[in-house]
Amino acid sequence: MKYAPLIFRNLLRRKARTLFTVLSVAVAFVLFAYLGAIRAAFALGVEVIGVDRLVTIHKVSLILPLPVSYLERLRAVPGVLEATHATWFGGRYQDVENQFAVMPVVPEEFLRLYPELLVPEEQRKAWIGDRGGALVGRKVAERFGWKVGDRVPIQGTIWRRADGSETWEFVVDAIYQGQEKGVDETQFFFHYEYFNEARADGQDLVGWYILRVADPATSDEVAKRIDDAFANSAYETKTTTEKAFVQGFANQIGNIGAILRAVLTAVFFTILLVAGNTMAQSVRERIGELAVLKTLGFSDGKILGLVLGESMLLSGVAGGLGLLLGWTLVVVGGDPTGQYLPSFYLPRADAVLGAVLVMALGFASGILPALHAMRLSIVDGLRRV
Repeated sequence: MKYAPLIFRNLLRRKARTLFTVLSVAVAFVLFAYLGAIRAAFALGVEVIGVDRLVTIHKVSLILPLPVSYLERLRAVPGVLEATHATWFGGRYQDVENQFAVMPVVPEEFLRLYPELLVPEEQRKAWIGDRGGALVGRKVAERFGWKVGDRVPIQGTIWRRADGSETWEFVVDAIYQGQEKGVDETQFFFHYEYFNEARADGQDLVGWYILRVADPATSDEVAKRIDDAFANSAYETKTTTEKAFVQGFANQIGNIGAILRAVLTAVFFTILLVAGNTMAQSVRERIGELAVLKTLGFSDGKILGLVLGESMLLSGVAGGLGLLLGWTLVVVGGDPTGQYLPSFYLPRADAVLGAVLVMALGFASGILPALHAMRLSIVDGLRRV
């Protein structure tokens, strides 16, 4: 700490250069935080999905249904604690652009398997007891201004009613919110029993099954038991972890993670060059001073520490400022699409990675100039005084 004043004075020697370097690094980390939130949104909550849940779909494709009669057989598989099912409805509200996840489910079973969906007790009871009722996510309710008790018409894009109509009407009985950040709050659930009786065709078929296993460590074994049980049947199955299932949905959008990593890599490489050039110029300007310090008894290690400390401080202040500003924009600004994204937040893992990158940038941009200063000959340095 006793050398801190010297480090600060060196950083303030060229105030304009230091300011622009700080701004460049800060902007890079603002971008890092914002893109981290976007990546988490397009991951569809993969990072917060329960590790004890499996999903069973048709072996050929998700779009092919399974018989509802499979439910009891799945519950009898060793290692399975609970099971329920869901089906993709493919609905929209008023306009073709207003599409979101709409699924018929069995309410009590579904809520037991998804405790991360927080529903007020009165609303929970109302939804379970109302065949024509719906449970909607907080974000989708805010997006369309829905309140408990509102009657909502949903246009079916896949399923028609038995009377030929595409319009399905529901009463908003309950609104849920996520137990933690990352839980998808843009979904719409209604009663499978009502759906199964009212649809024109496909009775007693479901889209997929969700299962809770007793021990997540045995998930692969349980999945194999399930698929073996239905092998060579008319409806063969494929069972995976729910994380893999949802990741498959996310990948249909595109490998957003890879795209964002490519963008950030290019940005950080550029910023590394900027910060490295700043430190190199700073050391070149102080060659004579560094030689004097060595003459006064400063060891090579201390010279290395001074220059590297200067680089780490510059990166730490600029990167920390950028991460803080980025986090503020994500929290205060919220979803830039206006509630279209399932979630919009900066994951803790990304924040920690950002802090690591801040220190890595400081080290990488300062190590070469610091080594050059450490190896400087006193005689060569004094010649430039």
